[in-house]
Amino acid sequence: MAFMEKPPAGKVLLDDTVPLTAVIEASQSLHSHTEYIIRVQRGISMENSWQIVRRYSDFDLLNSSLQISALSLPLPPKKLIGNMDREFIAERQKGLQNYLNVLTANHILSNCELVKKFLDPNNYSVNYTEIALQHVSMFFRSEPKWEVAEPLKDIGWRIRKRYFLMKSKNQPKERLVLSWADFGPDKYLSDKDFQCAVKLLPSCSHPYIYKVTFATANESSALVIRPFNEKGTLKDLIYKAKPKDPFLKKYCNPKKIQGLELQQIKTFGRQILEVLKFLHEKGFPYGHLHSSNVVLDGDTCKLLDLENSLLGLPSFYRSYFSQFRKINTLEGVDVHCFGHLLYEMTYGRPPDSIPVDGFPPAPSASVVAVLESLLSCEALKNGMPAVSKILQMSLFSDILLTNSEKPQFKIPTKLKEALKTAKECIEKRLTEEQKLIHQHRRLTRAQSHHGSEEEKKKRKILARKKSKLTAFESGEEHLAKYSNSNNSGSGASSPMTSPSSPTPPSTAGVSTMPPPPPPPPAAPPLPPQMDGAVQPDPSPGASAGREALLSSIQNFQKGALKKADTCDYSVPRIS
Repeated sequence: MAFMEKPPAGKVLLDDTVPLTAVIEASQSLHSHTEYIIRVQRGISMENSWQIVRRYSDFDLLNSSLQISALSLPLPPKKLIGNMDREFIAERQKGLQNYLNVLTANHILSNCELVKKFLDPNNYSVNYTEIALQHVSMFFRSEPKWEVAEPLKDIGWRIRKRYFLMKSKNQPKERLVLSWADFGPDKYLSDKDFQCAVKLLPSCSHPYIYKVTFATANESSALVIRPFNEKGTLKDLIYKAKPKDPFLKKYCNPKKIQGLELQQIKTFGRQILEVLKFLHEKGFPYGHLHSSNVVLDGDTCKLLDLENSLLGLPSFYRSYFSQFRKINTLEGVDVHCFGHLLYEMTYGRPPDSIPVDGFPPAPSASVVAVLESLLSCEALKNGMPAVSKILQMSLFSDILLTNSEKPQFKIPTKLKEALKTAKECIEKRLTEEQKLIHQHRRLTRAQSHHGSEEEKKKRKILARKKSKLTAFESGEEHLAKYSNSNNSGSGASSPMTSPSSPTPPSTAGVSTMPPPPPPPPAAPPLPPQMDGAVQPDPSPGASAGREALLSSIQNFQKGALKKADTCDYSVPRIS
């Protein structure tokens, strides 16, 4: 019997990991307070944006709720007198914009429910704890041997996933944890295949996979029950946190930042790589590796939340690897996420940015070598290495694993094909998103370059040069037209030339009518006028006139001129 009889909520198409950005566009002063109009955008598309209106008191309430993170957030201080002055409002608006920038830039804060509700109330107004309790209560109707001990509020980062501390009526001292989540945007398995895959989870046996006690699903969500681990996760060990504390309190601002010892890094890293290799060989998609999904059982690391990929939930690090087009398979995603985890184990904190330009001193040079192959700029350009290649690196190759438990995870052939198809669909959505981000980045870079001061100066200089060149060419053209009009005289006359000078062809009788289509091929350019052969004049009238002129010049005799008497009045006359 299904654990829910309620109509399915359906697949959630919204990807909660897509970053939100917020810009205060304007402010409006009412009778006793000021409202700030904020433009919020999801992802890179301007079409996916909306406006919200918030007062300073709303910001103050949000900031009070975020104090659990122990972060010092730059909210502008309160002011009781003079808070309606125009200059003060403008200054406060700048401070509130800076506050929003800090929230949206912090990976943990930007994904928390408090910030999402503040920026996107339409999509995050639902009380997910109540919904989860309703689903779990329906499940208990058909499975009365379980009961809820207490809700584990906000111990995880996912908004649409809830945790409850459980106990079994048959074994009341045994503590269990139940996780409930609805479908995500990457859920591509059919309902039948999804039910089959979820029921297989308790049968999975591997020394580095945390045991699932019970798992079931319906048309819109799933729940999984596991033993509760008192030591918590690998992230709890790194940050020295209590497992049952809220996520923001545990990991936002740790009191002491300290990485693990080299032997722990080597052993834990080798164990995690071995289980990733196992899942890749089985064709089971994962894509959700991070330090909160690795539980500590003594000195052994065990992987959690294999159901996440079946549910179609987005990865914790999706906003990072979606920026790099070479990380386009789930195997590559797992390897890249292992780089984040290895960095956290080494330095006791996540990297400030990806790619990492320079790595701080590490316990061993071999650690830095692995990190460079996973998180450096060159690695992200060339793509991620295979898990088998990382296992051969000196950091992990000398680690001997003593666990004798034989891995078992039998997946039917038909389900394997369905998982392969679902994996391809997940990778296709990732590739399409990466392509859009890449195009947007190129466009933004071009616009930024085009709008830079240096580029503006270059364009001004080029425009000035072009203007001068145009003026020079137009002047030359005008002079040429003036010279031609003076030289041509009437249509039948030709310029005077000496007998040894070349005679340019006449254009007097050429028609000015445009040629009929299609246009004839362009005539070859005229050769430069040099002292040499004279080109014959095609016009007979012009030729006869020129011969007469030449004859009169040649037969000219100076002695034949009559003597003329001149009266020169230019000499001064003295009377």
